[in-house]
Amino acid sequence: MKLNTKMLISILSTSVIIFVLTIGYISIKSKNNALNNAINIADSYAKEYANMTKANINVDMDIARAMAQAFKGYKNISPDIRMNIYNDILINIAKENNNFLSVWTNWELIAIDSTWDKPFGRARFTVYRDRNNNIIFYSDTLNRSGDVVTGAYYGMKISKLETIMDPYFFSYTKRKEDEILETSVCVPMIDSNEFIGIAGIDLSLDRFVEIIDNIKPIKNSFAYLIANNGAIIAHPNHEFIGKLFSDVLAEEENKFKVTKNINEGKSFSYFRKDILTGHEFYVSYAPIIIGKSVTPWSLGIVLPVNVIMAQAEKSFYIAIIVGLFGLVILTLVIWIIARNISLPLINITNILKLLAKGHIDESTKIHISSKDEIGEIAESVNTLVNGLNSTAQFAKQIGENNLDAEFSLLSDDDILGNSLLEMRKSLKHAEEEENKRKIEDKKQNWITQGIAKFGEILRQTNDNLETLSFNIMSNLIDYIDANQGALYVKNEDDDNNIFYELKSAIAYGRSKILDKKFKPGQGLVGRCAHEKLSIYLLDIPEDYISIKSGLGKSNPKCILLIPIKLNEEIFGVIELASFNKFEEYHIKFVEKLGESIASTISSVKINEKTAKLLEQAQQQSEELSAQEEEMRQNLEELQATQEESTRRETEMNGMVDALNTTVLIMEIDMEGNITTVNDKYLEIYGLPRDKMLGKKHSDFVISAKFDSNMYYKLWDDLKFGKTMKETMYIESHGVEYWLLSTYTPIFDTKGKALKILNISINITESKQQEEEVKLLLEEANNRAQEFSEDQKIMTENLEDIKDAHEKIEEELRKEIEKLKSQKG
Repeated sequence: MKLNTKMLISILSTSVIIFVLTIGYISIKSKNNALNNAINIADSYAKEYANMTKANINVDMDIARAMAQAFKGYKNISPDIRMNIYNDILINIAKENNNFLSVWTNWELIAIDSTWDKPFGRARFTVYRDRNNNIIFYSDTLNRSGDVVTGAYYGMKISKLETIMDPYFFSYTKRKEDEILETSVCVPMIDSNEFIGIAGIDLSLDRFVEIIDNIKPIKNSFAYLIANNGAIIAHPNHEFIGKLFSDVLAEEENKFKVTKNINEGKSFSYFRKDILTGHEFYVSYAPIIIGKSVTPWSLGIVLPVNVIMAQAEKSFYIAIIVGLFGLVILTLVIWIIARNISLPLINITNILKLLAKGHIDESTKIHISSKDEIGEIAESVNTLVNGLNSTAQFAKQIGENNLDAEFSLLSDDDILGNSLLEMRKSLKHAEEEENKRKIEDKKQNWITQGIAKFGEILRQTNDNLETLSFNIMSNLIDYIDANQGALYVKNEDDDNNIFYELKSAIAYGRSKILDKKFKPGQGLVGRCAHEKLSIYLLDIPEDYISIKSGLGKSNPKCILLIPIKLNEEIFGVIELASFNKFEEYHIKFVEKLGESIASTISSVKINEKTAKLLEQAQQQSEELSAQEEEMRQNLEELQATQEESTRRETEMNGMVDALNTTVLIMEIDMEGNITTVNDKYLEIYGLPRDKMLGKKHSDFVISAKFDSNMYYKLWDDLKFGKTMKETMYIESHGVEYWLLSTYTPIFDTKGKALKILNISINITESKQQEEEVKLLLEEANNRAQEFSEDQKIMTENLEDIKDAHEKIEEELRKEIEKLKSQKG
């Protein structure tokens, strides 16, 4: 085909492909952009309306917070007029705010009633509107017998946090038909970090329904409001209001964990498909964090995907029509341009064929006089010929290894010229890297040979620390070309006086050798050992050290101190001085060598210590006979102690049998459950034994005359090991009884309380004999406690003697094995 035909076909076909790809890309991109824009709009709407809802409720929370702050000054107002003032405030707030269902406060009785001393009980003051919009005030008290730990009030009492309660149905008239879906904003009243009550406002949730119904960012979109527990506050389908999201939209809840995400205060979104219509929707949620509460709500926006994508599809069809019209015009333009270009290019093509065959000389230049683009092409071809000549000469010079040959680029975009320059640069870099590698290999070989050399020295002289130290330092100074060196080894014979002792010094003057000991942190040696880090000094004090020779003396250029350590344990310090600076590989070599030296020094010390232990073994063997005789005497004393314990146990059992016929005896485990009860107790309560065993002890003793606080204090003292006495009042089958009770903890051998022994005497008929009965009871209790203590002491003695005997046998066995191996 002719050039103009090829240009027409190739450019047109390429244009068609680009058109199809572009239209496809634009279509997909526009759809994605439309969807992303809609998602962003939905997310922003969700946040905007969530903030509006938040601001709406925060106004009410601010009023409740102001009430709580105002009421904190209750101590400064006389109790006679305090509540009248506060109640007037509640009434005024209710009158000024028609949207409030109720305004109320709850006060801890202990805070407002000086006669109340219990940590529970509260007074409630409420102002609300009746069906005729009249302001009604009432008050009452609650929880006088104890807090309801599962209630919302108790939760706020413990957390001391602002709270917006989950939606609930409530009727102030107590009639079902008057129930209103509402919530409460609550602010704790705190005085000196002590909880004294709550100020709160009840709000109808109907006001949010109209707001939510009007949220429609695009056609067929809608919104809904959900509380922290998943209850639906507002929804276009009013039948859903007041119900849990998980009940009305169970599949959506199970798939996307909506309630969990709302409870955690997250912003989240997802796509879902309507089962009935098959339409897809995008759902976006924004959290509503009210005041300082930790129970966020969430606002959801629902947008239909088909509405979002309608505009994008319309734009796609318009783009196709415009593109087809453009292709027709493009075809005509390409044909005209191809015709005007093809003829001049024939001459240029012939010249380029010669260049393609490698024929480069002045005769290949083109002579075209036109000043248009074709002329520029001809000029460029001529420039290319000149450049190829220059490049060929430069390549030849590089081939002859003349890496410094001169070369000028045709331009900054001269790819071939730049490639040749990069090639020359790479060749130079490769040559430099090769030289560096040789130097590094030389250093590594030096380190490897040094490690091998000193490994042999350490193996040959590892039986004497003095000889080992001298051999290490004398060889090390020669190997790294230092001038002086010293080795300090850790001396820990006395745990209270650990120091680093000079074991070998090479070429040091007498004044330096006199400093033979350094404590951790003292001097450079002590500092190096303490910090476990190498010290390399180039600025040496004049009076620190000097290097002497036959011609005089001079200060060294550098000092190197290396800690000898193994597994972060310091065994000593190497000090080196030199006129020449130490290279980095010298320092790494000495540090690596330090680990091997530390291992060898450790072995030498262990061998020396082993020798001392062998000397002590004989002495210990002689002491074993005396220890065996002493153990035999201890066993005889133990047997006597056991016989005495048996006798006391027999006496105690007899005493308990005697007491069973006269007093009331009960055993209680540490959880408060009755485990044993005698017949006397059963007679008092008039119950069979199986009706008391396993029951809580508190069920039989807590009453108006012995309340729960007294009972819990009694058990707190018992758990601390105290023996407690109490006069107990009980009523059984209409008959009153007074019991003088003693509660004694029974301990195991390790001092842990196992159970409680309760011994009681019926003093109902004879109060006048109270003192005599009390003495008898105390004596019985003391004997029981004495028996427990004797039993504990006897058990502890048995364990101690047994442990001592096993320890002596183990030590004797080890020493005999050592002596046998030594003799062998």
